Amino acid sequence: MNTLSHGKWGEEVALNYLLAKGYTCVSTHIRSRFGEIDLAVKDKEFIVFAEVKTRKNSNFAQAREFVTKSKQKKITATANFWLSRYKTKLQPRFDVIEVYAPDGEETINPEIIHIENAFGA
Repeated sequence: MNTLSHGKWGEEVALNYLLAKGYTCVSTHIRSRFGEIDLAVKDKEFIVFAEVKTRKNSNFAQAREFVTKSKQKKITATANFWLSRYKTKLQPRFDVIEVYAPDGEETINPEIIHIENAFGA
C-alpha cells in the first residue's frame, strides 16, 4: 500500500466518523497556493477545517506531532482563502484527526482520535 492511498483511505475513515457524529460535509481536499486542507465540515456553530493523519501506530510519534507550526500556518492560510470565497457566519475551528490502522486499509476498526481546536493557544 502506498502512502497516498493510505492517506486517502484515512481521510475517508475520518469523514465517515465525523458524519456519524452529526457533522455535515462541506468540502474535501481544499487546495490553494498556500497549501491544502483535508476536510471541511460543519458542526453547529463551527466550520471545522480538519487535518487527517493516518499511521499504523504511534510507536515513533503521535500522528498529531506531524502537524507542525509550519503546517498549521499553511492550513490557516488556506482556510482564510476559502473563507474569503465562501462566506459563512460559522466560527472557524481547526481540528486534527488521527487514524491508527495497524493493518493498513485492511484494518476493521481503526482507532480514531479527534482533537478539537488543535491549533488553540
